[in-house]
Amino acid sequence: MFSSWPYESKPLIVFWETTKACLLKCKHCRAKAIKEPLPGELSTEEGFRLIDQVKDFGKPYPMLIFTGGDPLMRNDIWELIRYSIDNEIKVSIAPSVTPLLNKNVIKKISEMNLSSVSISLDSPYPEIHDSIRGIKGTWKRTIWAIKEFIKNGVKVQVNSVIMRSTVNGLADMVSLLKRLGIITWEVFYLIPTGRATREEDLTPQEWEDVSNFLYEASKYGIRIRTTEGPMFRRVSILRRALESSGLDPDKIMNTGHLYWRLIKKLRKTLGSPKEKALAHTIGTRDGRGIIFVSYNGNVYPSGFLPLSAGNISVERLADIYRRSQLFKVLRSAEFKGRCGKCEFKNICGGSRARAYAYFGDIMAEDPSCSYVPSSYEKILSKYSLNIKEMIKIGTRAKL
Repeated sequence: MFSSWPYESKPLIVFWETTKACLLKCKHCRAKAIKEPLPGELSTEEGFRLIDQVKDFGKPYPMLIFTGGDPLMRNDIWELIRYSIDNEIKVSIAPSVTPLLNKNVIKKISEMNLSSVSISLDSPYPEIHDSIRGIKGTWKRTIWAIKEFIKNGVKVQVNSVIMRSTVNGLADMVSLLKRLGIITWEVFYLIPTGRATREEDLTPQEWEDVSNFLYEASKYGIRIRTTEGPMFRRVSILRRALESSGLDPDKIMNTGHLYWRLIKKLRKTLGSPKEKALAHTIGTRDGRGIIFVSYNGNVYPSGFLPLSAGNISVERLADIYRRSQLFKVLRSAEFKGRCGKCEFKNICGGSRARAYAYFGDIMAEDPSCSYVPSSYEKILSKYSLNIKEMIKIGTRAKL
C-alpha cells in the first residue's frame, strides 16, 4: 500500500500540534513547549474544520496524529478524537507522560479504539531519561504507562530521540523494548531546532553506525522506523541486498567503533538474531508524505522544518500540500551537493530539516550523512554487482 501511495497529491500522515502546552521541560523539545497554551490556538470548531480538511485528500485518508506539547492539555481532545474517528480517519495520539496520563485516561483511550499511542522513552537508564525530560520520576512513570496501555489492549509505539546523551544506551534500549513487548520503535535522529543544540548532534560516521546498528536491531522482532534519519533506508536496502546476495554486510559496509561496540553489547545480551530484519524503508520525507499543522493553523513540511507554507484559515490543507511552492520544491528532489548526485536520492533524499538547520537551505546536502555517491561501486564490482542492482534487490526484498 505505502509503496503505491500518491505522495504527490496527499500525505501519508498529518501531524497536528494541538497545543504548545506541556508540563514537561524536555531539553530537546522541538516545540519549545510551555505550561500554558499560547494565544491563537485552534478552537474546537477550528479543529473540526481541520479534520474536515484532512478528508479533502480523499480515501484512503491520511492518518491524523494528535501531538503537541501535550494533547492531554486540551479539554476538548476527546471531542476532536471522536470527530476524527466518526469521520473514518485513523487516529494516533502522542501524550506526554505527566500526572494527566492516569489510569482513567489510559482506559478512555483504549475504549476509543485509536490506531496507536506513541510514548516517548529516550533511554533505558532512568537518570538519563529524567534529565532529558526535566522531571524526576518520568522514566518510572513512562514504563508504568507503557505496561498499562498494553494491558488495556492499546498498540504502543515507543519514540526515542538519538543524540549524544542517549546513543550509548541503544543496545540496552533494544533489550528493554523486548522485555516490554514493544513491536514498533520510531527513532528520531536529532535535529538542532527548538531547544535541541548542536552539541547533542552526532558525527556523520556515528549516524552511519547508528543506522547500521538499527538495521541489525530490527532482527529481534522490533519494527524500526526513523524520523529525520532517511539514510537508514539507504543502509537498510544495502544491507538487505548484500544478505540476499549471500554476502556479509559487516565486511562491506562503512561501519566504525560505535557500531561494533553497540552490536557486541546487543548480541551479548540477546544472542544472535534469528528473525528477518523489520527495518522500515518507506520513502517519505519532509513535505513528501508528511505535513505538519501547528497550534495556530500554520502549515509546515514537518515539525522540524520551521518554514510555513500557509495557514488553514486562509487556504485549505490539500491545496497547501499540492500547490505551495515550498512543498513542490521539496518533492522535486533537485538537491544540492552529495544528495543531488546520490543514487539513493529518491529513496532517501537526506533530511531537509537538518540541511536547513545547518545551512539555511532546504535543498542542501544532509551534513549528517557520510555516504559518498558511487563509493561502493569499486567494492561491489569485485562480486560482479553494482549499486543499481543492489537497490533493486534491496527494495524487492523489503517488507
